[in-house]
Amino acid sequence: MALDYDPTRSALYTPEQRDSLFIRGHTYTPLQLAIEGARLAYYRVETSASERQRLAEALDRAGFGPPTIFAHAATGSEAFGAIHSSDASALLAFRGTQPGSLEDLFTDARADFTGWPESAGRVHAGFAAAARALLPEVRAWLAANERAATQLILTGHSLGAALATLTASSVRASLLVTLGSPRVGDAAFARTIKCPSVRLVHCCDLVTDLPPPVGGYVHVGWQTYLTRGGDSLADPPTAIVRRDRFAARATYPFTYAWRRGAVLVRDLADHAPINYARSHFAPVTE
Repeated sequence: MALDYDPTRSALYTPEQRDSLFIRGHTYTPLQLAIEGARLAYYRVETSASERQRLAEALDRAGFGPPTIFAHAATGSEAFGAIHSSDASALLAFRGTQPGSLEDLFTDARADFTGWPESAGRVHAGFAAAARALLPEVRAWLAANERAATQLILTGHSLGAALATLTASSVRASLLVTLGSPRVGDAAFARTIKCPSVRLVHCCDLVTDLPPPVGGYVHVGWQTYLTRGGDSLADPPTAIVRRDRFAARATYPFTYAWRRGAVLVRDLADHAPINYARSHFAPVTE
């Protein structure tokens, strides 16, 4: 049984309020670890000891040790890293845009191109500044955990997906998983991503169409499309995506938009991190 679709404003704007999907004793695939890691990155660990403990407990359910927190106040960039207790593999998850953060909104708005000498090509200037703010600490953490450098999962949602992508071009990783990622850079930059990557696009999520593909912006890799019903399709034909999105938008006002607390349009509701987990997690029953 799959998770129910969540059209609520709380799912979109305050995803940290929902508890972890990890269940103690379960074994998770790298993709599942990445998807839930991207959600857990929203926990407000930089300002709350109880939230840090909550994150540690969630990660412990999946076999990870205590998290290392990365935060840069000036850019509003946040991430956490954790090492798995059984195989020393690492999970590095970047937080997405927080609607109440002026720093995040400023980062998203700086869509002019800038050079990215960390690898090659041109990238979104705001994303570049936010990623660079965390890179020194991330590299130091990887250096202190040598096996993590070769068994590293990078992940993030929204802005966090962009930061994970930039980091993937600058460190050695075994897997990059992005949820609701905007376009990050040009084709020359995209070619620098050498590790396997999964770019999840949930139905009508409008963030995945930003910035517009003008001036050279492209996506990294092929998309894994999540349908309105929660199915996962690897790089489906454009016609299938268009039909699915048309049906989703047409039925949303009658199915969800009228509900109390619901987001009014599907294109925004689909961006909620929990809706990216629908295809890969069953409801938590413990």
